[in-house]
Amino acid sequence: MFVDSVVIEAAAGAGGHGMIAFRREKHVPKGGPSGGDGGKGGDVVVVCDPQMDTLLDLRYRKHYRAPRGAHGSGGQRSGRSGADVEIRVPPGTLIYDDGTGLLLTDMTAPDARFVACRGGRGGRGNAAFATPLIRAPREAEDGRPGELRRLRFELKVLADVGLVGRPNAGKSTLLSTVSAARPKVAEYPFTTLEPHLGIVRAGEYESFVLADIPGLIEGAHRGKGLGHKFLRHIQRARVLVYLIEITEPNPHAVLEELRDELYRFDPGLLERPALVALAKIDLCPEANLRREKAAHFDLPPLFLSAVTGEGVSEWTRTVYLRHRQARAAEAEAMSQAHGGEL
Repeated sequence: MFVDSVVIEAAAGAGGHGMIAFRREKHVPKGGPSGGDGGKGGDVVVVCDPQMDTLLDLRYRKHYRAPRGAHGSGGQRSGRSGADVEIRVPPGTLIYDDGTGLLLTDMTAPDARFVACRGGRGGRGNAAFATPLIRAPREAEDGRPGELRRLRFELKVLADVGLVGRPNAGKSTLLSTVSAARPKVAEYPFTTLEPHLGIVRAGEYESFVLADIPGLIEGAHRGKGLGHKFLRHIQRARVLVYLIEITEPNPHAVLEELRDELYRFDPGLLERPALVALAKIDLCPEANLRREKAAHFDLPPLFLSAVTGEGVSEWTRTVYLRHRQARAAEAEAMSQAHGGEL
């Protein structure tokens, strides 16, 4: 099961209390203070795990609590710190404070760590309060409470290229053809109920990650159909590919409908580099009809059939080159933003 949004409660451990104690040794009738400090409470730490691709594990465990630190003891022995509790999430997970809506971090780097809740500091024992004037203090501190937070996790899959199209446009068939991904394929709408990722090889050392999301219908930005729930998964894609059935009466109108849904969800999506591909050309073998279908597009669309393989190699190479250009432009923009230091 694919789960991409979860709310949990996380509590870090409280610090241990400081100890009030005095030395009791033979031949030392008036020993000084020897109370140790309390240990620090455990943290709640979020870890980016590249082996995960869903937030499913978090759905079944809603509360994460780290243990408290141990109390200090005599002999100026400090208490042991509480162990950290780890929450493992897939790359692409955004973490929000559910109470304020503030974005805390974006977990994109494999094995990255983020301290979501910090454990409380341990209290000082009475040995820490000794001064030349106060040699036998009877004072110690209690440990501080740990942080408590209600956290919201949202997953946006990390893909280089995002496939956009109506239900049953052939996106899943194309993904299964060009990669090792095996999404469910059937001849009825909304076969795809969750995003799928596949690595597409464009050469011996060239590849890109392709994302297939459930098909979009009119009103998807308002939650109609399945699009609203999964539209955010293409927000990270560098390149968008609009996949449209060539058998549509007006493919250009379908493109405008898809672009409008993306704009209403996130206007920035229309600024991404994009390609148009007319799919299922095995159902339209007439060359004149193909040219007629492509006549109204601003740029010549690509033609392909995932069933027969016609045009797939050209599509793969063209998409890869567009992705490489977008990546180079992104790197250049970052370099300029940092004063040319990158």
